[in-house]
Amino acid sequence: MIKAVDLFCGAGGLTHGLQKSGINVVAGYDIDACCRYAYEANNNAVFIQKSVTDLDAEDFNHYFKDTNIRVLAGCAPCQPFSSYNQKSKEENQKDAKWSLLESFGRHIKSIKPEIVTMENVRGLVTQQVFKDFVDELNNLGYHVSYKVVYCPDYGLPQSRSRLVLLASKLGQISLIEPTHSKENHVPLIQAIGSLPKIEAGQIHTGDHLHRSANMNALNLKRIKASKPGGSWNDWPEELVADCHKKASGKSYASVYGRMSWEKVSPTITTQCIGFGNGRFGHPEQDRAITLREAAILQSFPDDYKFWPEGVKMELAPVARMIGNAVPVRLGEVVGESILKHLDEIKSTH
Repeated sequence: MIKAVDLFCGAGGLTHGLQKSGINVVAGYDIDACCRYAYEANNNAVFIQKSVTDLDAEDFNHYFKDTNIRVLAGCAPCQPFSSYNQKSKEENQKDAKWSLLESFGRHIKSIKPEIVTMENVRGLVTQQVFKDFVDELNNLGYHVSYKVVYCPDYGLPQSRSRLVLLASKLGQISLIEPTHSKENHVPLIQAIGSLPKIEAGQIHTGDHLHRSANMNALNLKRIKASKPGGSWNDWPEELVADCHKKASGKSYASVYGRMSWEKVSPTITTQCIGFGNGRFGHPEQDRAITLREAAILQSFPDDYKFWPEGVKMELAPVARMIGNAVPVRLGEVVGESILKHLDEIKSTH
């Protein structure tokens, strides 16, 4: 029997993917109270609002009882090493968030689960804190594998690249082979092209998640002047922001950009519903993408609930939950990899 606990669980993207693959996730830990409803409404698991730094062995033993295969899963926030982080290297070293990875390692050392999996930003792979984490796993007797995954290779319509680690006490373990090649990556039009048209600031009457943020008059002019896959270089001079006219602004070519139908989407972030926050403009409609479109690009199923019925929805917390999530499809791939590994171990004994 397999039981898994999801650390840093958020709204449940990783949990949902693991459960889809057939792994029994029994609990998720996170400090964000906003995630409780989404996590418990969509997953057969309990949400515990508690910092991972405050957990001890008894917390895990409670949820891991009556099982012989324990899976400890997590996505320790490591924003200091994200490609979206603009801090200097020295500032990053002072950032305490990477210490959450050390907490993850401490729990592994304490309870020694049979299997460990971690998903994280790709930039972490070159950092000493990750090398120390892998060394610790090796010293504890784990077989460790990790790779930077390009998500379109597993059917996600989004150019997200993430570091995925798998470790097992039972034998060699690795991620399953890619399911898609460059020739059959899922393009944006296949993912969201059939959704009803709406305008900026509008909510679709049949889908409360298909709603877009308001856009001021200047940005409305800007998006109308934008081409799919283009940049603010396509605009008339009077629409270009002063900061982009400076030499230092030339490197931000993708902000205020439209997506392209024939390509995968850019990486979905917590700021993805804002036109000025990246290439988050709809390919045709004069607006940024909606919460629904963001959720689809993160591979959440259409019936996934993010906000309680009858409570006025706030865009920012839902966008944060969607953008922070491990894509459901990636969680499913991790789950399939774990089950394949267990089958291989079983067949050799």
